[in-house]
Formats: sequence, C-alpha cells, structure tokens
Amino acid sequence: MPLKVIEAQTGENPVATIIIMHGLGADGRDFLPIAGQLDLSSVGPVRFLFPNAPVIPVTINGGYEMPAWYDILGADLVRREDEAGLRQSQAAMEALLANEVARGIPAERIVLAGFSQGCAMALMIGLRHAQALAGIACMSGYLPLADKTAAERSPASQQVPIFMGHGTHDGVVALPRALASRDALTAMGYAVDWHEYAMEHSVCPQEITDLERWLQQVLA
Repeated sequence: MPLKVIEAQTGENPVATIIIMHGLGADGRDFLPIAGQLDLSSVGPVRFLFPNAPVIPVTINGGYEMPAWYDILGADLVRREDEAGLRQSQAAMEALLANEVARGIPAERIVLAGFSQGCAMALMIGLRHAQALAGIACMSGYLPLADKTAAERSPASQQVPIFMGHGTHDGVVALPRALASRDALTAMGYAVDWHEYAMEHSVCPQEITDLERWLQQVLA
C-alpha cells in the first residue's frame, strides 16, 4: 500500500525535496512546525514531504497498534530487530522516492531525514538507495541492521553527507547506541556531521539551527 503523505512547499516550482519521517507513535504532522522554522530561502523553493508510517502492533508496547515504521521487539535495539518490517517500510519509501524523481526532483536534490525510528529508516534507505541523495539527516536515532550495512550499502551512497544530532540525556535511544552508529558510519568512510545536545529524546532550538545550516550547505 502506498504511504499517505502530507505535503508542503515554500514556493512554486521547488528545486529540492526534504522528506521527514516521524518517530514511533507520531504521524506526518509531527515535524510540520519544525520544518516551518527552517530558513532555506538561499536554496530556493523547497518541497517538504511528511509520510505517515503504517499502523501496526508494537511488541514493546504490549501489542498496542500505533504508527510505526517497524516493530520494536524489546528494549535492546541491537540484538532483536524487526528486519522484515524495516525492509517493508524501505520498499514503501523507495516508491515515494521514485515518485519524487518522476515529479522532476533528481535524487541528488533530495534530503532524507528522520527522528528516532524515522532516523533509523533514513539510514536504512539512504545508504542502500541506488542513486546518491543530497544528504541524510538523523535526529535521535541509530543505524539499523548495522552488521549488514557494509555489505548492502550502495556504492553511490559513499559520497552522501550525514547529519547526526542526539541528546546526551536520551532515555529512549541511549547516547552510546548513537555513538556506536556514528562510529560504524565513520569506519565505512561516511562524512558524519555529529552534534550532541543537553536534551532528552527530543529536538532543541540549537539542533534546528545546526540542521538549517547543514541543509543550506548540502542543497547549495
């Protein structure tokens, strides 16, 4: 099933697209206010896409159904991963990317961003996408299927810049998990722009400022 997507533009005839994937239990509206705070006037008109994850039972929440890109099987985000769910959402997002290219925005003008689960999906997709994207923006998340990434990544992804922002007091995705993801990406040769913030599992004003600056650079 195609994903339901909220769309917004800063002007007519957009020259770039930023796709932002929400976290567990949220929806596409979650990052609308933050996107509105980004000043990308130097880039030109930008299209924002906010896809909604499917509603599925989430094991860690007692099987309660909620928007989720994949199931969370337990507190350990490394040893037990919902690989089938990750790959299913990857396929759905690949279709969204293909549609955006068909609308006239080339892959190298598309930024894939996400928060928490959405961050994991951004890395899952962006590192495997056949064409190089403009960038991957990762907020409060981690690298999924880390042990398979080196073998599965696309050669084109090697040149893709990566923004990573994380809270030092994050109680959902612990900082060491994010640091391990950063180190794994760096070891594979990716250029990671790393930022730490004195916050919990959230987004802070300084991160928005840093993300804005990074987006201006990768979409210049």
